[in-house]
Amino acid sequence: QVQLVESGGGLVQAGASLRLSCAASGRTFSSYGMGWFRQAPGKEREFVAAISWSGGSTYYADSVKGRFTISRDNAKNTVYLQMNSLKPEDTAVYYCAATTRQYGSSWVYEYDYWGQGTQVTVSS
Repeated sequence: QVQLVESGGGLVQAGASLRLSCAASGRTFSSYGMGWFRQAPGKEREFVAAISWSGGSTYYADSVKGRFTISRDNAKNTVYLQMNSLKPEDTAVYYCAATTRQYGSSWVYEYDYWGQGTQVTVSS
């Protein structure tokens, strides 16, 4: 069982940066692939980024590639999402998720545990 708690969201202007954090409970955090997803009002939840259990492999949605960076610190049971050059279209609730697929996944249905989400709002 893994519990996930996101933090770091907020209201920023276009072009600004934010860093989201996701703190996980449980001794087996390092065995999970981790992902970030987002959901805007009226839209489906979409993949943002994922990272393997060791942090050695990462991948991103095309819409955030080059602007967002996912990382993890297994000693702190935490995964991060550094978001730079934010755009109004990045506005959404951002969710952290854990999967037993150790290399992560871009599919919502392959994740077993989810956080409660944190709101990111980017004004133009």
